[in-house]
Amino acid sequence: MASNKPFLSMPAPASYVAGLGRGASGFTTRSDIGPAREGPSAEVIAEAQARRGEEAEVDPEQFQDPDNEYGLFAGTAYEQDDEEADKIYEAVDAAMDARRKARREAQEQAQLAKHRAERPKIQQQFADLKRGLSAVTDEEWESIPEVGNLTKRKRPKYERTYAVSDSILAGDRSRGEYENSLDSLQQQTGGLVTPAEAGPTNFVEIGQARDKILSLKLDQVSGTSTSSGLSTSIDPKGYLTSLNSVVLKSDAEIGDIKRARMLFDSLIKSNPKHAPGWIAAACLEEHAGRMVAARKLIKQGCEQCSKNEDVWLEAARLHNNEDAKVIFANAVQHVGQSVKIWLAAADLEHDVKSKPLEHIPNSVRLWKETVNLESSASDARVLLSRAVEVIPLSVELWLALAQLETLDKAKAVLNKARKAIPTSHEIWIAAGRLLEQEASMMGAEKTNAGKKKALDLVDKTIEAGVRELRRHGVLLTREQWLKEAEKCETQGSVLTSESIVKATIAMDIEEEDRLDTWIDDAEGALSRNMVGTARAVLAYALKVFPDKKNLWIRAAGLEKAHGTSESLDAILTEAVKHCPQAEVLWLMAAKERWLAGNVQGARDVLATAFDANKESEKIWLAAVKLEAENGHLDVARELLIRARSTADTERIWMKSATFERQQGQLDAALETLATALKKFPKFSKLYMVQGQIYQSQNKFPAARASFAAGFKACPKEPILWILASRLEETDGKSIKARALLDKARQVNPSNELIWAEAVGVEERSGGAAQAKAMLARGLQDCPTSGLLWTMSIWLEPRPQRKTRALDALKKSNDNPLIICTVARLFWAERKIEKARQWFQRAVPPRPDDSVDTGADIGDLWGWWLKFERQHGTEEHREEVRAKCVTAEPHHGLVWQAIAKDLKNNGKSIGEILEMVADVLQ
Repeated sequence: MASNKPFLSMPAPASYVAGLGRGASGFTTRSDIGPAREGPSAEVIAEAQARRGEEAEVDPEQFQDPDNEYGLFAGTAYEQDDEEADKIYEAVDAAMDARRKARREAQEQAQLAKHRAERPKIQQQFADLKRGLSAVTDEEWESIPEVGNLTKRKRPKYERTYAVSDSILAGDRSRGEYENSLDSLQQQTGGLVTPAEAGPTNFVEIGQARDKILSLKLDQVSGTSTSSGLSTSIDPKGYLTSLNSVVLKSDAEIGDIKRARMLFDSLIKSNPKHAPGWIAAACLEEHAGRMVAARKLIKQGCEQCSKNEDVWLEAARLHNNEDAKVIFANAVQHVGQSVKIWLAAADLEHDVKSKPLEHIPNSVRLWKETVNLESSASDARVLLSRAVEVIPLSVELWLALAQLETLDKAKAVLNKARKAIPTSHEIWIAAGRLLEQEASMMGAEKTNAGKKKALDLVDKTIEAGVRELRRHGVLLTREQWLKEAEKCETQGSVLTSESIVKATIAMDIEEEDRLDTWIDDAEGALSRNMVGTARAVLAYALKVFPDKKNLWIRAAGLEKAHGTSESLDAILTEAVKHCPQAEVLWLMAAKERWLAGNVQGARDVLATAFDANKESEKIWLAAVKLEAENGHLDVARELLIRARSTADTERIWMKSATFERQQGQLDAALETLATALKKFPKFSKLYMVQGQIYQSQNKFPAARASFAAGFKACPKEPILWILASRLEETDGKSIKARALLDKARQVNPSNELIWAEAVGVEERSGGAAQAKAMLARGLQDCPTSGLLWTMSIWLEPRPQRKTRALDALKKSNDNPLIICTVARLFWAERKIEKARQWFQRAVPPRPDDSVDTGADIGDLWGWWLKFERQHGTEEHREEVRAKCVTAEPHHGLVWQAIAKDLKNNGKSIGEILEMVADVLQ
């Protein structure tokens, strides 16, 4: 019989899942599977598989990884050989990695740079806009709206309600009602008449009373009432003045004064002999407005510190003049040797001139002050004579006495001073100045030899002074002597200054450093505007180094800037005698005589120069220019013929052809060029002149052939390529012009002139986009070109030009063309003074003819003159013209085009400048 078990106690079927019949899915809990535990290890699994006869699964990749030591060699022991092998492999790996490290890092840097170029940071993308924020004005910043809450949220407004009391409701109820009946009291007294008023109101009396009260109040305020014995009369101006003198002190300041009073009180009590404490305490009371207390304190200070002159001086200051006299009388009894006391007393009483000297006869200051009080020169002389007897070691008193004496007596005074004070260089310098003054006062009856002898005496005196000072152990340095020379020049004693330089300029210098040191001394003196000292230094240097060409050029430049035409001619005459082979000195001498109007003198200089430099092309060309400018064309032509046979240089042949071209002799010019090209086939300017002549005759094939031969013979000359391109452009062949410029860029890479001409071809062809693209390529090839950056700035829209100009200044290292462009930008913005300053920066003066600056670019001068025409005065325009003539510019696109035009042959620099200013746009 089957046992009947209850259903709930029966075990569930093996596949039973609770709730599966009604669609529920089963789940497992921790109570079903028990606590967590580790699974079997690899060894246990391997033993179980071995018992069952199963083979372990082999991973085909486990033997492929050389670093996996748990595969093929998992069971082997790690020995010392293995460790050594590992170290060797690691060393090999490190060596291989180091060998590829530089290449790998360079490749990573290139990839990073490429990534940055393709995907720049947001900060880099907005860099130009950030720079533009520097131009935002304060008004624009103020006009920027504040950032508010733009979410447009509407927050609910909660209205609070309150309960109103019954009294308010009752009062409000009767607020708008009207009384239409009288109460019992009003009925008894007659309606609106009150019991206190038995009669009608008198408004006239009320008005009079009001006026009287108002007048009384006004009288009290002004203080002019006569009805009261307490009234006073006040002067308005005096009252306002007294109000201005009243110092209103705040509570904090009053507290500070009290604390300071306590400190000073403690100080003078603890140390009553400390004079500054008494002075400070008295000053504090004066500041607080308590003059009586201040005088009392300083009186006590005088008693306690009777030997201190500062206390007496402070006491005199705090009292009036009469009391101050008494104070000084007491002071001289205690500190009779105080110069300050006697001088202050003399300021109060003018009849005590001699008393201070009786008490303090050795005070130089007292003697000087006493002499200054004398109105008569004779009395002052007597006092100084007595002073130098009492104080023979005072240089100031000796010099003052010498200034008051006559020339002869002054010499005697200085001789006595020199004996009394043999270590004073001031006395020797004063003696030299005295001799110079004597030489300058010689009349016309004295011959030049007498004057020269007197001037030589100045040199001898200074030289003797330097020797005597050295004998007595007084050794002044070169710098100190040069300062004394400059001081003498400032005081008008130029010859004494030169004598000091001659006597001391060679002191304490090594022989090999003399030239450089003297040049530095001359430049330093010139920078301080001491022309005489600089002239003396250069003159001495030329005596020591007469064959130094640069020294003569510096001396000539000094005379040209600060001397006369006679002194300049004298310097250049001496220069060509000592340096006959220096062509530049001969040319300077001839040019200065020509500019001075002495044409024959210039011819004589050049004739002498021919003897010393027979084959000098510069001297030959200078002679040709001199004759051509003065209208002697036949003589100039003859000189060119002789020069071609004597000097026979390519430049002389080119100038010969140019001369014939300027005179209209084109056939002769072409013949000369043909002969020159046979001799000098590598000289590019010959091809240029020949091609331009053919082009002026409209012989385009011949001109094309000349230019082609030119850039074949001289492929590195960019002007030839540019002229050939312009010829094709003039002939209407822009495509061929572009092709020539492309070829020119291949032959002459990174040439700004060729890139600029290519941009110009595109602009003239009407392709603004192509021009901008060409300009961008040019800037990549020539990132520091001022010419290309200038073109780029003007191609930008107006708002972006300033930012572009800032980038250009950084890239081009302050190129003069960029500086001029910045000036034009300020000009466009009507910032006149800023524009003028930048124009001045664009054309700085050249320190030397060998140094090219913006002053050598004629276009910059033209822009400046155009600006001054519009916004400057006639003085500004004259200044620009004068500076341009001095600079003698030779370069510039527009300047060269106008200066080399045959129509403008023979025109001066000023005339060309005016034409350039007219053409510039």
